[in-house]
Amino acid sequence: MKRRALLSGLLAALLLWGPGQGGAELGITDDRGQVVRLAAPPRRLISLAGGLTEILAALGAAERLVGRIQGDHTVRGVPTVGTHLQPNVEMILALKPDLVVQGGVAKGLPALARLTAEGVPVALFDPRDFPGLMETIRRLGVLTAREAAARELVAELESRLARVAQEVAGRPKPTVFFEVRYPNLLGAGRGSLVHDIIARAGGENVLSHPQKLVPFSLEALLLLNPEVYLIQRGPMNKSPQDIYTRPNFQEVRAVKQRRVLVVEEEMFSRPGPRAVAAVELLARYLHGKGSGEGGP
Repeated sequence: MKRRALLSGLLAALLLWGPGQGGAELGITDDRGQVVRLAAPPRRLISLAGGLTEILAALGAAERLVGRIQGDHTVRGVPTVGTHLQPNVEMILALKPDLVVQGGVAKGLPALARLTAEGVPVALFDPRDFPGLMETIRRLGVLTAREAAARELVAELESRLARVAQEVAGRPKPTVFFEVRYPNLLGAGRGSLVHDIIARAGGENVLSHPQKLVPFSLEALLLLNPEVYLIQRGPMNKSPQDIYTRPNFQEVRAVKQRRVLVVEEEMFSRPGPRAVAAVELLARYLHGKGSGEGGP
């Protein structure tokens, strides 16, 4: 009986996770806990998240993209279908996608429910650390029948992370604050990929909050008094004010010691292959020759 149950389970797993050969379905469980099944590798893809577009491109599936969001410049010449949080359902349906991928949004986003109701397969991914990012790459590899490319990409990224880990092992860990937005100050908490980037680069996120994004105040920042201050520049922080001219920021230790670094939002806050480059860059800044330089 046990053997029969085991064989039945193995058969079900092969059908769910199979590579689409011999008529088997392609299937994964996404980060909503929803099973996403495809009868064949998708020929028409729409990505509603820049990081997922970067992964698809790295897997060799860029030519299948027929739609992207505004501000996603990973693949040029592809129609835009609204924004990350407000995708245009009518435009998406008109493009007749075989699969829509979305990342890091509320599970109840109405657009996703509408697409699902129209029979469009939707997969949601919300990686908040590097294990989650690697698993997202693997699952996109399954859905696109690019599993070998996914394995190679994961192996390369994990090798680079291991090299950084070896280089920063045993070194002091400077405390780091990551500015997501200013002047309504918003920091990256421990539920964010940024937190894992800081940790793997040999730093310590000064915020202990479990959330992804943490509203913050200057008073609280002064109490934490981080040794390094990172400012992201991008859609969420389009024109960050020079920190050296901000009222009272001169009292922060990182500002006093000029350990301030402006980084690109797309590299640090977009869960994609370039997040590993963010670890490498930050490790050099925290522990390398340029660790005392930087500023807006």
